[in-house]
Amino acid sequence: MKTDSVIKILFIESSVEDAEQIITLLRNAGTAVRPTRATTPEQIQEALTELGPDLVLYNPAMKGLPLRGVMQQIDASSRDIALIACVAKIDEQSVADMFQEGVHGVGSRSQPKQLITVIRREFEALNARRQVRRLETALRESERRCDALLDSSNDPIAYVHEGMHVRANRSYLDTFGYTEFDDLLGLPVLDLIGPSDADAFKNLLRALSKGEKTELRLELHARRADGSTFPATAEFAHATFEGEPCLQIVFRRQQIDPALVEQLQRDAVTGLFNRARTLECIDNSVAAASEGRKGQTLLLIEPDNWAPIVNNVGLGKADELLAAFARRVSAQLGQDDIAGLLADHTVGVILHTETDEAIRAWIDDLQKAISSEIFDLGTQSITLTASIGGSLLGEKNANTDMLLNQAGQALRSAQGQGGHRSELHDPAAREKADAERERNWLNLLRRALTQNEFALYHQQTISLQDAEGDYSEILLRMNGPQGEVSPGFFMPIAEKHGLNAEIDRWVLNQAITALKARDRHGIPTTFFVKLTPDSMQPQANLLQWLDRALKQAALKHGRLVLEMTESKVVTMLRPAQEFITAWKKLGGYFALEQFGSGLNSFQLLNHIDADYLKIDRSFMADLPQHPENQKKITEICTQAHEMKRFAIAEWVEDAASTSLLFACGVDFVQGNFLQEPQPLVVNM
Repeated sequence: MKTDSVIKILFIESSVEDAEQIITLLRNAGTAVRPTRATTPEQIQEALTELGPDLVLYNPAMKGLPLRGVMQQIDASSRDIALIACVAKIDEQSVADMFQEGVHGVGSRSQPKQLITVIRREFEALNARRQVRRLETALRESERRCDALLDSSNDPIAYVHEGMHVRANRSYLDTFGYTEFDDLLGLPVLDLIGPSDADAFKNLLRALSKGEKTELRLELHARRADGSTFPATAEFAHATFEGEPCLQIVFRRQQIDPALVEQLQRDAVTGLFNRARTLECIDNSVAAASEGRKGQTLLLIEPDNWAPIVNNVGLGKADELLAAFARRVSAQLGQDDIAGLLADHTVGVILHTETDEAIRAWIDDLQKAISSEIFDLGTQSITLTASIGGSLLGEKNANTDMLLNQAGQALRSAQGQGGHRSELHDPAAREKADAERERNWLNLLRRALTQNEFALYHQQTISLQDAEGDYSEILLRMNGPQGEVSPGFFMPIAEKHGLNAEIDRWVLNQAITALKARDRHGIPTTFFVKLTPDSMQPQANLLQWLDRALKQAALKHGRLVLEMTESKVVTMLRPAQEFITAWKKLGGYFALEQFGSGLNSFQLLNHIDADYLKIDRSFMADLPQHPENQKKITEICTQAHEMKRFAIAEWVEDAASTSLLFACGVDFVQGNFLQEPQPLVVNM
């Protein structure tokens, strides 16, 4: 840490002498300090506003100022501030409790060197976080500038991943005779090369993908969409696109109309900024927030029930309706506010307001303006409502991805509560909002259980070893007010409130009914069904229920495979072992998910008799580019076969990976590349 760095410190301390002692220690150690002290919540709020401290040194012995309340005030400031507890004596339990409440560090008053070290460490960490945010903003700005230069370049430029186009500028489209990039998306770049040069071009791409040293220029004949060819020089360079490695290919220069650059700033339907320009504006707001600017909020606005409405009015009127909706949003904007289209029907708005009350008033006014208007579409007249989710922007969340995620989660939560709602991510009201959201989701869960508002999908698991019959993974969804909801949203709440075992029974009952129906139609099928830890506990009595249900359905043994992740089984080894042993006695099979993620996964098989091992999905990411993952999968399959277990690879997303997995010895593969999840028909 630089000796001339000034640390702004807020002392929450009843004793002036104790605070002065720490200030003296720091100054004697060569650290400049700008201090202030607070003993009441009002003084803390004033200090947070006026001083803008880097660190808060808090005395846990302060009466009337509990740690949680102090932490809430710090969070509400939207600033990144390190909270350090200064204690008379370090006690393990109390230290653990304080870290749980959000303290960044604990320093001992009786150990001055340790206290100074903690203060310096937290200040350095704070500066590092601030620097990372600045660098992230600078990186996004650089990427945006590069993207803008790409679009405005006279040279035909394309980005290619695994031989397929993933990005191309307007000059490239014009050169090769294409109107829209959608015509090129997924098109092999080899299709744009003359037949006489195809082999040389292919060999060069192969050499570059393997990292071999080769020429980065190639004289060739390029082929336009109409079949005509022209001589060109292709220049190659390694690049990245959306975080993925790819090749940049430049063919030749060609003039471009400068007016196209301006045209690209606006969405043709709504007249709002397009996605690229809107993200640029968000980046600028994030950069300003990282420098301390306040009063900025990102809102995401969507019309409720958009898909059913479009089905009713017809696709031909969808653009007209969206344009009218956008005009209503634009009419509410202030002079400094910005609006743009972030997705098909998602409008992003950057508000510049100073108070939370003004933000909520703006949201209320917009929702009233939309719901009170009649939208005329030819001979049809309809009304709309809108859901709005947003996030206040401060130094602490000055990151574009984080900000968009926070606003997106708030929007989905508002829609999940029935639509025509709004939710604002606000650090000061986080606990209250979380509790309210949890109550709403709990009510939806209980209603889903009583009114059969869950839905099941199945995704085929394909045998690479010609196993007989069909194999499918059962996937759970919940029918919410705004459509289906994935388990990631509701299962943690179900677990907290003891509903997991009940949900498991519902899923199993539907799966058994579907299996019975398939048997009647001569379709032998095996279902893999996920199980939660609650169902393995003896008090759940799941095995007795399963025994009765399977006997009534008269299913053959092995048609139902229960599965659980390796990490969960490890944490409840004894009850899991007893449950699986009893389940196998009933003729059932068991699968371990995310296998291979532990330090010694095969050691677990000494205690858990699993028939199927579902290899951890982390090994599947970009499998062709990771020989070490291919080797690990081969080792898992070899050991599995020696122990007479089947190996399953999930999340398979391309043909190349499928071929490699076959060579590795995998028995089954599953993934969206092979089959998208399909609704499960229970009664056939």
